[in-house]
Amino acid sequence: MIHYKIRTIAPGDNVALATIIRSVLAEFKADKPGTVYFDPTTDDLYSLFAVAHAEYLVVELDGKLVGGSGIYPTTGLPEGCTEIVKLYLLPEARGKGIGRKLIEECFAMAKSAGYKQVYLETLPELSNAVGLYESCGFRYLNAPLGNTGHFGCDLWMLKDL
Repeated sequence: MIHYKIRTIAPGDNVALATIIRSVLAEFKADKPGTVYFDPTTDDLYSLFAVAHAEYLVVELDGKLVGGSGIYPTTGLPEGCTEIVKLYLLPEARGKGIGRKLIEECFAMAKSAGYKQVYLETLPELSNAVGLYESCGFRYLNAPLGNTGHFGCDLWMLKDL
């Protein structure tokens, strides 16, 4: 049985999370311009998520930080819509239902904040995540929503809560 804990981000998590995000993107050859790999906010997620209607959760597996995900009120999204952002897990945390649990927690946070839809952007290189998003009820869009600044992402998905 695996022992993992999901908790709210803390200031001391910034370095580990930035390392996790960049290592996962590099692992899948998705470390390219227009992604969070080069986004300066990746180095200080604690501050990024210290705004209204934003929340980020991290996962500890056997006491080690192994990933996280959150919701963020991205500028330009339609009324009642938030974005699920920065869902990344190290290899040892994959295939254990942790990603699905993080998405479910994000759905719960979004509903609690009054959102009716959740949006996300991703890349075909992250095929495992794309399959997870599909199985969680996300549908594909033909164009991006909002102003994420992540021009390197070319898959856009939306889910009604």
